[in-house]
Amino acid sequence: MEKTVFKGSFTQQEPIPEAAIEAAVEVMRSGRLHRYNLAPGEAGEVALLEEEFAAFTGANYCLAVASGGYAMSCALRAMGVGHGDKVLSNGFTLAPVPGAIASVGADPVFVETTEALTIDIDDLALKAETSGARVLLLSHMRGHICDMARLMSVCDAAGIDVVEDCAHTMGAEWDGVPSGRHGRVGCYSTQTYKHINSGEGGLIVSDDAELMARAIILSGSYMLYPRHTARPPVDTFENVKLTTPNVSGRMDHLRASILRVQLADLAAQVDRWNALYRTVEEGLRNTPGLKIVERDPRERIVGSSIQFLLPGFSPGEIGAVVEACRLRGVELKWFGAEEPVAFTSRYDSWRYAPAQRLPRTDAILAGLMDMRLPLTFSVSDAGLIAEIIRDEVQSVHRHAAE
Repeated sequence: MEKTVFKGSFTQQEPIPEAAIEAAVEVMRSGRLHRYNLAPGEAGEVALLEEEFAAFTGANYCLAVASGGYAMSCALRAMGVGHGDKVLSNGFTLAPVPGAIASVGADPVFVETTEALTIDIDDLALKAETSGARVLLLSHMRGHICDMARLMSVCDAAGIDVVEDCAHTMGAEWDGVPSGRHGRVGCYSTQTYKHINSGEGGLIVSDDAELMARAIILSGSYMLYPRHTARPPVDTFENVKLTTPNVSGRMDHLRASILRVQLADLAAQVDRWNALYRTVEEGLRNTPGLKIVERDPRERIVGSSIQFLLPGFSPGEIGAVVEACRLRGVELKWFGAEEPVAFTSRYDSWRYAPAQRLPRTDAILAGLMDMRLPLTFSVSDAGLIAEIIRDEVQSVHRHAAE
């Protein structure tokens, strides 16, 4: 019997909404793309996006920047992290997170991972005591949020400031609080594969006035910071404006105009992602050899990707599942591969960081599969994808048992 093949693309995003295209064309016709190039009395698209994102997250202040990676490195610099400092972070994350730490001359100290794919808070508590770190760059990797009340209790007790990497959790919540609003700073990405799409871009939110004043100067405001409208009071800048370097990373009006329309529609998009996620999750549940990553009921997810585990599968067997699914049109990523592939890499690939061993993380990543769920897929597509993965996992599992 001929096997069903899925025909969709795992890298094809939805078109930019027409209203966003119209807004972008209006910016281009004006010729005023730089955020500080404003007509008299004009707030500008970037400042308006910052106001709207601050309101969306409930933050006092917001800064729009060139990328999610820049957002993290800017936040770390604004907190005074520098050469030789230790910064705690997830052992399971993507390269821009340790990259942001390395970019300010600091050293990542990696923390173990749980089977829920969240940071191991017990290991965090131990390393908070022994590492000398005063900052945690917490990655909500692939949208999995840990027990934030417990994490903040551990960090507060140890005097650790928390920067949240919310690249995969824009629109998500933990126990009713928006992701990015538990720590001192929240950082977000608007890269194409994230939840609102400007190709590249980032956002920083905080209630800390002096920190945000430093971030605004760092981003390249020169002495034009009064033109920001989601900023701290102007007098806050007096203490920082001449001692904070310009490390330019501003967002422009063109990208901001594209993002504002998408931000207004994000809640509806989250519901669509979650329908795809739950369809795949239920389609894979009870598959022999496959383990679902169960989500905590306190977490409001954004299911733009899904992960599952193949515990006990050998590298050869996982390779067979990946290849069989590929031949049927389903693109899986494997975090246990020895060499980095595309966007997928492991903490032992980041050799600019001090060598470290995380045995529990290694064991989890050895069987960890990852798959995007773009909104170009329908719920019926999600059902077919789950059916294909289930078939191929069962086939490899059955042959391994024979």
